[in-house]
Amino acid sequence: MKQLFRNSCLFAAIVLAAGCAAIRLSPAGSATNAEVWLTKADGSVRLERQEDLPLSKGAAGDIYIDAGKRRQEIVGFGAAITDASAILIQTKLSPAARDGLIAELFGPSPGLNFSFTRFPIGASDFSPAHYSLDDRPDGSGGGSSRFSLDPAREYLIPTLRKALDANPHLTIMASPWSAPGWMKTSGALIKGTMRDDAFGDFAAYLRLTVDGFADEGVPVHYISIQNEPDFEPANYPGMRLSAGQRARLIGDHVGPALATARGRTKILEWDHNWDQPSQPMAVLTDSEAARYTAGVAWHCYGGDVSVQSEVRALFPDKDVFFTECSSGGWSAPWPDSFLWIMRNIVIGAANNWSRGALMWNLALDETSGPHLGGCGNCRGVVTIDGKTGAVTRNPEYYALAHASRFVVKGARWISSSCPASLSCAAFRNPDGARVLIVLNESEREARFRVRENGRGFDYALAPAAASTFVWR
Repeated sequence: MKQLFRNSCLFAAIVLAAGCAAIRLSPAGSATNAEVWLTKADGSVRLERQEDLPLSKGAAGDIYIDAGKRRQEIVGFGAAITDASAILIQTKLSPAARDGLIAELFGPSPGLNFSFTRFPIGASDFSPAHYSLDDRPDGSGGGSSRFSLDPAREYLIPTLRKALDANPHLTIMASPWSAPGWMKTSGALIKGTMRDDAFGDFAAYLRLTVDGFADEGVPVHYISIQNEPDFEPANYPGMRLSAGQRARLIGDHVGPALATARGRTKILEWDHNWDQPSQPMAVLTDSEAARYTAGVAWHCYGGDVSVQSEVRALFPDKDVFFTECSSGGWSAPWPDSFLWIMRNIVIGAANNWSRGALMWNLALDETSGPHLGGCGNCRGVVTIDGKTGAVTRNPEYYALAHASRFVVKGARWISSSCPASLSCAAFRNPDGARVLIVLNESEREARFRVRENGRGFDYALAPAAASTFVWR
């Protein structure tokens, strides 16, 4: 595989890429030039390398980089490996195309270097059937002796293992869409909340999940106790859990259970939208729950990304993660989705303390599936044609790549003053390279000077376009 990465054209053929230009060997940057990678929001240019920019001396600038002002350490960028994504990757691609696509997405440059992913514990709406890892048709309770990872062994676990092979430093998060039905007031995976007498059973269920996946070679680094706990879907697994319930679950049950698990799985609270910051704040003000909670996870379907900073200001010892957003048929892929994701997820989440950012489905087919209930017009980072296996790289792919391919795990967010006409975020990689991402949403070309310690470069960014710059 290392030899494969040395030949970008061979790699392109294997992963079905459109051509070699978009995946030329990427970037270490240099002390004399800045590398430039460009995407235009109309899709006419997609993550293509431009001419290097000479670094020159000069004090005046429009964007000032200050690497002395550092904040969060970056875990990475990526997307969720749902049942739908895993099934498509495992069954609709030839072995060579499957391995090539996973290497393209998770492997190092010229791959996209995704280093963060998430998977559902049991079914989500992007599963061909609704199930948990401890289904009991008779509704009986009393422990988790019927727990089984068999539903995950056919497609999900092999895909996660392949991703880990491509990127051994991959950080993995897991989230349940519902507790097993026998633990709930509804007696089913759909709707309802958790029974008061099932809190201990649910904690055991999550611990068995974490230990079981670890035994399968898939470490779970982070977990939330419920995906979108303030929402009860009508036709796919879900479970409403109040802030009080979550605080008791974490503080009295799940936290102590995971503390004795074989791994070092950390708990992320909320895993829901920006529009209800009072919910995670209520959990974090509970001393027992806060003791076991590493941070807050956010979704994009309501509110504003700035809320991440507001909550972190009140709880500065807690991490921030952005863990779900989906694009779909409700907006135009180019330019709308690309611009929105660049502004809010790639740039906005990082500027508001996020250590990692995830889109929703890694892969869907041409019918936005397979799914059972839920979203019928969502779009994956890539589309895999269910009949031909052809792979289409969507705007989400290129937006994430502007960060994931250049900002490596262990990088630090650094300060970048940015004029109001632009959006930007900057990072310092562990090897000292600077990475600057700039978005121009206007209809006019944007000319600006980037400066750090009296040295930098000048650039003219096309209208409705984004560029990533790398230098030392």
